Amino acid sequence: MHTQKVYDFAAIGAGPFNISLAAMTQEIKSLDGIFLDQREGFNWHPGMLLQDTTLQVPFMADLVTMADPTSPFSFLNYLKEEGRIYSFYIRENFKILRHEYNKYCQWAVKKLHNLHWNTRVDDIGWNDHQQHYTLQTNNGILHAKRLVLGTGTVPYVPAMCKEHMQNAIHSSSYLDNKAGLQSKRSITIVGSGQSAAEIYYDLLQDIDTYGYQLHWITRSPRFFPLEYSKLTLEMTSPEYVDYFHALPMEKRDLLSRNQRHLYKGINNDLIGNIFDLLYTKRLQHDITVSLRTNSALKKVTYDDGFTLDFYQEEVEKYYRHHTEGLILATGYHYSMPAFLNNIKDRIAFDEKGRFDVGRNYNIGKDIYVQNAELHTHGLSTPDLGMGCYRNAILIREMTGVDHYAIEKRIAFQQFMVTDDEQILQPISELISI
Repeated sequence: MHTQKVYDFAAIGAGPFNISLAAMTQEIKSLDGIFLDQREGFNWHPGMLLQDTTLQVPFMADLVTMADPTSPFSFLNYLKEEGRIYSFYIRENFKILRHEYNKYCQWAVKKLHNLHWNTRVDDIGWNDHQQHYTLQTNNGILHAKRLVLGTGTVPYVPAMCKEHMQNAIHSSSYLDNKAGLQSKRSITIVGSGQSAAEIYYDLLQDIDTYGYQLHWITRSPRFFPLEYSKLTLEMTSPEYVDYFHALPMEKRDLLSRNQRHLYKGINNDLIGNIFDLLYTKRLQHDITVSLRTNSALKKVTYDDGFTLDFYQEEVEKYYRHHTEGLILATGYHYSMPAFLNNIKDRIAFDEKGRFDVGRNYNIGKDIYVQNAELHTHGLSTPDLGMGCYRNAILIREMTGVDHYAIEKRIAFQQFMVTDDEQILQPISELISI
């Protein structure tokens, strides 16, 4: 790490998206970047590294393949170097085990020369005279012309639950607390989505061994499966990003709420496995389990156990639920890092105080974001398969050169209404079909 030089860019946070950027820029001699992360090393959601869980995307959604299939950082090259490519071939499963994806990223990290761990960014300022950013870190001062923010999302805890987190846990720390949970007489998971389903299935396997009650309660009207049809997947495409980004903010926010099951749903196979295991367990044991939907958590109290007050939104009735163990599978949200406070005047915000992210992922002339643009770019934002596409654009923005081919159209569908198609008749004159 050179504290005097001015880097072309400083990338803060080393999750999969910024590691992908590091791999894609390693051989670009005209672009000198540095990557910083406050952690000791890479470990991807360690609290949810359950034995048999997989990514929800195929193995091609690795760090580099969708931009450069010949890259030495590809998942297939990792398998070859590890001596497991034939085993993976025989396995005939496009989905990577989450444990294996974690190991793959750790393998890639060891090959990167410009990634610095144990480096916490405390503050960033703008040097107007020198036209660069100054980053105050625990390891010294750095200078960079541009910033790439990849600090990721943080666990979301509802306000009513925050004072009880010494006794409750968020799903992100599940494995560290699993043994303690299984010593309790009852366990309740609140929330929905893949993490909640994985935890419920994991605890259900041992329910007859430990004898606890197991409950899963969600506000969602049903246990939504992840919609993985091919035409739906076309909504993670460059042209859909163009379409979504061009919509008014109110329309984008409405779509984001209505599209959550497209990226926050549960794998169909896992839903089937849960049902089959419930059926099998009940044949052999007198177990106490429940699954409840349409239930909004309204109040939480704790006294040697949790008392949870829910409102069933369809029948419009309140009910009370008691449990010793509480797991909040309430997801994650983006929180603006405090180190940006002194350069907020260089950042664009929308009417709701969120980053106003440009089409090319910029929130200012020389500040870019990774996975902080769900409200402006749609459901492709957290998709690992679109990470290479976004990074190819970031590299083009920083160099002015297309180092990687950037797809403009991949979908069979048309999302836009073109100028030559548009008609200007009053709506009252049109007949809906």
